[in-house]
Amino acid sequence: MQARIAILHYAAPPIVGGVESTIYHHARLLSQAGYDVHVVAGRGDAFHPDVAFHRLPEADSRHPEVLTVGKALAAGEVPPQFHALTGRLAVRLGELLEDIPVCVVHNALTLHKNLPLTAALHRLNQSGSPRLIAWCHDFAWLDELYTPALHDGYPWELLREPWPGVRYVTVSQHRRRRLAGLFGLPEEHIRVVTPGVDLGEFLKLAPLTRELAARLGLAAADPLLLLPARVTRRKNIEFAIRITAALRERFPNPVLVVTGPPGPHNPKNLAYLQALTTLRRELGVEQQIHFLYEQGEDGQPLHLPDEVVADFFRLADLLLFPSLREGFGIPVLEAGLARLPVFAADIPPVRESGGDFVHLFDPRGDADAVAGQIAARLKHDRAYRLRRRVVEHFTWQRILQNHLIPLIEAARRYDEEEISV
Repeated sequence: MQARIAILHYAAPPIVGGVESTIYHHARLLSQAGYDVHVVAGRGDAFHPDVAFHRLPEADSRHPEVLTVGKALAAGEVPPQFHALTGRLAVRLGELLEDIPVCVVHNALTLHKNLPLTAALHRLNQSGSPRLIAWCHDFAWLDELYTPALHDGYPWELLREPWPGVRYVTVSQHRRRRLAGLFGLPEEHIRVVTPGVDLGEFLKLAPLTRELAARLGLAAADPLLLLPARVTRRKNIEFAIRITAALRERFPNPVLVVTGPPGPHNPKNLAYLQALTTLRRELGVEQQIHFLYEQGEDGQPLHLPDEVVADFFRLADLLLFPSLREGFGIPVLEAGLARLPVFAADIPPVRESGGDFVHLFDPRGDADAVAGQIAARLKHDRAYRLRRRVVEHFTWQRILQNHLIPLIEAARRYDEEEISV
């Protein structure tokens, strides 16, 4: 049976906003990970076929009744309408969240945009079900734009006091320090889970590219080397394999991707491919060398469209081009457009196409020496290191696996020795 999880906010996708974007990515990825995800919001609509959407109009920060109550609250008055709205919301939330063990609440426990919703959630929390995870992006009591509308006592005090049993999450270390100061808590009682980026969406990768990258685990490649060439002997692919093997002593997981099939005009090219796969096995780099030609379904060869080859220029960390002979060297030009560092054979066509802006090596030389040149270049390249930092820590998929799922599972197993306040 799927584990059920709810996500609650004033608004949800397709409403555009930073919190709404976080909800979108959390919901879709949790659904893909096997969770039964329910999004509850005042505004928004169904945004994913596998995510249930429940509209609760009074949860909207802009609902007319909420705005009326909010105006009185800002003046320091708690009108009877506040209590009536809080009661209705508490009943409705109880119905929507019945049998859902964990609810992630965005902003409503620290922001004053809908205090009846905050108060209703407080009642729900006192009942002990569901367990609340408070995802805190903004803090009303720490924002000078909002403090004039806040007052001592109930319900405003709900926003500056930690609630028993709630796991608090902020989106940065800086925000954690501020919330810990407001609550008077040790910082370690508050988790940090940052927003993220979607590599495939940002780079506009084709579906086939995304599928290949996921299947081959290319996000873990460090570095990812691209050799866009057909498998023919003049491409000197064996030298690229030896360079990749030598890089293992310098990087965690160097990976080489060869995009093309065996050349169509020489039957010996299939024998060359077999020799390359034998070399790959002998050097122990079967997990580091990928011939995309071999990735077709049911043992069929895979021929990549141009758009997918172009995608790999955006995914890769450098172009490795060890050809013994070339007519001109178009991949060098394509790498230039993709701002990709180029390590290439020192042959006349490459010097002509790349000028002084490529790193040249002897294609019949020492593979270990070339690996040393690559390592020296990349280890001092801040753009490369930042890219690796993003891929390793700040993609939505990494955030899901490293932070979101462990947090939800800890809440489901609720342990009294866990964070309690």
